Amino acid sequence: MLPNLSVIFVVIAVVLLAIVLDRVLFRPLLRVMHQRESAIKSAMEAAESAAANARAAAAEFDGNVAAARADLYKQMDERRLAAEDYRKGLVAQTKADVDAQLAHAKAELEAQTAKARAALEAEAEELGKDIATKVLGRPS
Repeated sequence: MLPNLSVIFVVIAVVLLAIVLDRVLFRPLLRVMHQRESAIKSAMEAAESAAANARAAAAEFDGNVAAARADLYKQMDERRLAAEDYRKGLVAQTKADVDAQLAHAKAELEAQTAKARAALEAEAEELGKDIATKVLGRPS
């Protein structure tokens, strides 16, 4: 028993159709799918690289900000210390000026007191002589 020729024709037609579909449809479709897959992989790698670069830039920025902040605090401390030293010097100078003025005023007051005391003693002596002259009736 020989198979029917139509079966052989169908088998040949299916094989030819498979070959044509493979060359015309499946190979180009697989090639496009592989190209897209490789493009997706390269895009993912580029995205990961960009993310890593962004993280590195953010870390560098944070480091720079921390360094700038530390420098700013250092400058603020230096200026605060300089201002404190200036204030201490100003207070010391003012105290020295006040002490000098006080000593000058004290010396002037003592001189005025001595002068007034001498004048009062001279006046008291004069008054004593006047009283003695008036009371005793004779010049002293």
